Amino acid sequence: MKRWKSLDFTLMFAPLVLIGFGAVMIYSASMVDAPVKFEVPANHFLVKQLQWAGIGLVLFLLAAFIPYKQYRRFVKLTVLVMLVSLLGLFVFGENRNGATSWYVIGGMSIQPSEFVKIGLILYLASVYAKKQSYIENFTQGVLPPLYLTALLLGLIIFQPDIGTAAVIAMIAASIVVSSGIKVKHMLILIGGILLVVILASQQMNTAERSSRFTGAYQPFETPDSDGYHLIQSYISIGTGGWTGQGLGQGVQKLGYLPEPHTDFIMAVIAEELGFIGVAITLGLLALIVLRGLYIAKKCVDPFGSLLAIGVSSMIAIQAIINLGAMSGLLPITGVPLPFVSYGGSALLIFMLAVGMLNSVARGVHHREEKEAKQAVSSKDGEPTYPTKQGLKSWQN
Repeated sequence: MKRWKSLDFTLMFAPLVLIGFGAVMIYSASMVDAPVKFEVPANHFLVKQLQWAGIGLVLFLLAAFIPYKQYRRFVKLTVLVMLVSLLGLFVFGENRNGATSWYVIGGMSIQPSEFVKIGLILYLASVYAKKQSYIENFTQGVLPPLYLTALLLGLIIFQPDIGTAAVIAMIAASIVVSSGIKVKHMLILIGGILLVVILASQQMNTAERSSRFTGAYQPFETPDSDGYHLIQSYISIGTGGWTGQGLGQGVQKLGYLPEPHTDFIMAVIAEELGFIGVAITLGLLALIVLRGLYIAKKCVDPFGSLLAIGVSSMIAIQAIINLGAMSGLLPITGVPLPFVSYGGSALLIFMLAVGMLNSVARGVHHREEKEAKQAVSSKDGEPTYPTKQGLKSWQN
């Protein structure tokens, strides 16, 4: 019971509410498309998402109850799995919409680049935590971990999956910037990221690259082709108003808005539940991110702090890119909305990530509880003893 009480309520409540809400909206968004377009039962995507959610809950609990410092034992294995899984796509991967990003195993689709997000967070947090004593040295402290990062990004870009690569690059940047590097080194890295973005864009043929930007920033010039998706999203948002048309009463999902249960599920939320539904969804996502950053600040261990920053950044960045695509602020990249959009691989990773974040929160809770007991003992006149870290400092 004591272990359960040490869990962070916010980081358990908010994700579960979002998953439950997402399941309802997935059913609402896909109940027509499922039988008509995919020739499966109306509740097909709902059932699949609930199955993934069940597995995700197990991963969440495992990650939450394992002391986060133990994660560092799996870093080398994680790096090996990331490399092998991405390289294997070029041989065994399935091509969908022009990108070879998926394994299909026993009827289940697995996207390894989703697992790279959390794997890279774990790797960078571990390495930069070790390098704190010489983090201001660019060639020894900052640069070496970025070689593996660049390799992983390259493998994802050549699938090609530009959206996921962009998310991973920004997650990596958030960890590196938070590790304590110098400002001039930060500027060098920003220049490197811009170079990666330019090179990544070259992997898309000219027509596809042009259509992405035309569809995002000039949708009404090509309303029947490149701009169609975004225009339908605008219609969903515009007709929703403050309170929406009512749950299940949306029209755009009836064959107008493509893939409404995945990347553009927020457009369905806007149409059916209006501004209030959108605000509640964004509020819960913001609550998770802000709580994660608060935990990162409270954690005195560099590894735990960087791990919490990486997870919080992943959720925030992915939400921003998804909402940017839905609203026309960013090109459409196929990035799902955390915890809400349909997708097994993404849901498992987000559940695993908040489980790891909860583990860091438990570590902070135990430390504060121990310090409070020591303070009470000291006040009552009982002798207190230094921690190993304090004793080492005293001896020096």
